[in-house]
Amino acid sequence: MKKNVRYTLLFPGIVLLCFFLVLPLLSSLIPTVFPESSFSLQLYIDFFKDSYFMAVLGRTLSISLIVTIFCAVLGLPAAYVISGVSKKWRGILIALTLFPLLTNSVIRSFAWITILGKNGVINNLLMMFGVIHEPMSLLYTDFSIIIGSVYLFLPTMIMTLVGVLENIDDDLLEAAATLGLSPLKGFFKIILPLSLPGMIVGSILVFTGTLTAYTTPQLLGGNKKMMLATLLYQRATTLGDWTSASVIALVMIVITFAVMKALNLLAKSMDKRGGDIA
Repeated sequence: MKKNVRYTLLFPGIVLLCFFLVLPLLSSLIPTVFPESSFSLQLYIDFFKDSYFMAVLGRTLSISLIVTIFCAVLGLPAAYVISGVSKKWRGILIALTLFPLLTNSVIRSFAWITILGKNGVINNLLMMFGVIHEPMSLLYTDFSIIIGSVYLFLPTMIMTLVGVLENIDDDLLEAAATLGLSPLKGFFKIILPLSLPGMIVGSILVFTGTLTAYTTPQLLGGNKKMMLATLLYQRATTLGDWTSASVIALVMIVITFAVMKALNLLAKSMDKRGGDIA
């Protein structure tokens, strides 16, 4: 009886999952592997042979990796500070951390346009102090996409790490201090290793988020610096090439799952208990 009830409760969710996830994936996959009523991987072979597509893929992967590294390096100290303060200040700092997520992605990107543009804040300040004599091209570059993406996904990394660091026993650092370990060495020898599971989860979220992001790369990179998501949108809407767009989408999905699996295996190798974290 209980099993029947469980299956009954699962049924609506399974139906929704099939209707909104499985069917769209199949409708995208089938035309790419059965282009002329016979099985063929030629569309995927053509994708990986195309130098332009490979350049976009390389840019997407490199930017996603750089953004993930920056978020990890900046996020861990910030999360350590947040997790170590009193509950009152912790709430305030968490609210400030989450504030960028409460604003629209278009508004965030336009804010960076005003900062990075040729008449933006950075160029005006550099020219004011005589560092440069003419505006630099900071906008519509890999740099602008990286800056905007770090700003977008850093709160995700911080909040993931805060949850892990809050569960680390303070007595570990006190015991290390009594044994002569400096606070800095204690951070790298105790806090950093224990925070790696949270960092891996955060890295999965940041990497896959950057990989699939559209608004920030489109507004800060434009058509000069295409990423996979912007290329997919261009192929589907501007050119009307839905088959090519489906190929790009499925390549993104495969990369996402590959990254998740690789980081999950890394987590298992560091945790002998082998529990999945993603």
